[in-house]
Amino acid sequence: MAAEVLAAGGAEVHLFDAMRSAGRKFLLAGKGGLNLTHSEGRDTFVGRYGQRREPIAALLERFGPQALRDWAAGLGIDTFVGSSGRVFPVDMKAAPLLRAWLQRLRGQGVRLHMRHRWLGWGATPDALRFDTPQGPTDLRAEVVVLALGGASWARLGSDGAWWPLLQQAGVTLAPLRPANCGFEVQGAEHRGAAGWSPHFQQRFAGHALKSVAVELRDAESTRWRQAGEFVVSQYGIEGSLVYAASAALRDILQACGQATLWLDLLPARTPAWVAAELARPRGTRSLATHLKSRLGLSGVKAGLLHELLDKATLANAAQLAGAIKALPIVLRAPRPIDEAISSAGGVCFEAMDAALMLRARPGVFCAGEMLDWEAPTGGYLLTASLASGRVAGEGALAWLAARAASAATPVPPTAASSAIPGTAIR
Repeated sequence: MAAEVLAAGGAEVHLFDAMRSAGRKFLLAGKGGLNLTHSEGRDTFVGRYGQRREPIAALLERFGPQALRDWAAGLGIDTFVGSSGRVFPVDMKAAPLLRAWLQRLRGQGVRLHMRHRWLGWGATPDALRFDTPQGPTDLRAEVVVLALGGASWARLGSDGAWWPLLQQAGVTLAPLRPANCGFEVQGAEHRGAAGWSPHFQQRFAGHALKSVAVELRDAESTRWRQAGEFVVSQYGIEGSLVYAASAALRDILQACGQATLWLDLLPARTPAWVAAELARPRGTRSLATHLKSRLGLSGVKAGLLHELLDKATLANAAQLAGAIKALPIVLRAPRPIDEAISSAGGVCFEAMDAALMLRARPGVFCAGEMLDWEAPTGGYLLTASLASGRVAGEGALAWLAARAASAATPVPPTAASSAIPGTAIR
């Protein structure tokens, strides 16, 4: 997006990518359907960015959800709003959009250089060093936009290797952490073992818990609750509902060493109704049959009750009813950052001006997931990434214009010109 803006403004643009082809992570985002953005109202939308709501809102003013849909339409990609409010291309695929986008960039004169990994700055302040198939090389530029990704899915290029390079340059950074990630479970206390039991793993790993709700609680009340679904994995839990809570769960784990997610297996039913149904005599029927016939609980939901509750609780109707409405799942750790859908941390907004230029490195702009922000899945990640690219591109154009104006101004004999020849690169 930064390259497109710069090229449209008349700059000579070179785009360098560490991978063999462009947009590898963009294509991954489209696996199973490219969720471009979301149709919800502005206040709700910007609220998805949590503590970074204000700086992200400023970026979205320049390029928000509707602007993104209009931009896609300009590339010949029509979009629609799904039943969940998420916005997708009509054909659901990322590849056609990426092909049209790259064709536009090439038509604008953007030169793409594949298998060029940025290694930091070269021998002079305006030189960038790259590892290339032909060996290391230094290239000079008048202005630079860094869009180096976070630290998830390293095999697609975003490995976070840039972090120490910017730290050495004096840029204020936040540690990179997993976001929209799965979590490892502690396991049932009465079993005295970490993780799921072998039986539960073998029987239910990969099964989805549908039509449930999860809560996060503090000492006095529920602090967050959301309905949806998630998946039982070999190591614990993952999926959309878990991702929505992942930032808070990760922070609790960092502060306390463990976190508890409270699971409501029947969110459409009141506690009183569940208790009344369980209190009905079951005669010679097994507990599994009773749960299925009276409550509709079977499969992975029933399996989870047997996995996490001891025999005494399962045999006590009142306690079992309470657990069905609030089953504690204790988590011990987030999964590694490389497995996460996205990452938090990176370049702090305080380290940049409103145009996303680094205060410690004038003429260097940053965009995308390498900035210190995070959001749940639902189109928010792509929207903010593209918006930041647009803002950085506009900022880079303004920087070029200011330098050109400065160079055109007669320089007094006692002053030294600081104009740097070269090309604008991303």
